[in-house]
Amino acid sequence: MSARDGSGKSVVLGLDTSPGAQRALAVAIRIARVLDVPLVLVHGIEPAGRVGEEVGEAREAIEEFDERVTGPAVAAAEAAGVRAVVKIVEDRPAPALVAVADEQDAEVIVVGTWNESPLRGLLLGSVPHKLLQLSDRPVLCVPGGDS
Repeated sequence: MSARDGSGKSVVLGLDTSPGAQRALAVAIRIARVLDVPLVLVHGIEPAGRVGEEVGEAREAIEEFDERVTGPAVAAAEAAGVRAVVKIVEDRPAPALVAVADEQDAEVIVVGTWNESPLRGLLLGSVPHKLLQLSDRPVLCVPGGDS
């Protein structure tokens, strides 16, 4: 049964500007097309401070992200015949992805990775690593590769 049949399933993609993001987008589009479900593009951002200047800067950053990243991602999904939905969530990326995946009853959460050292990932944390700790849904980590 597909989302178009009313099951409410989806594929959730963590959308950002990381080296693995474009490969993850391509993989997520293929999965959504095969499953015949919508692709939910999620970008989690830390909430802005309450100071007027910070709020304005945050709004500008979201608009730039939408123009530079979200728009082309939606166009790529739609060109492949996949319906895309965008969710900008005011939370850290991993919790944002888990919350949207739960809300959308996602089959899988797809995220891109990049070639960071294990020590850097351990010290600074990584979204894929945190997702594996937080999510009870399958998480597909797509390597960024050299390109």
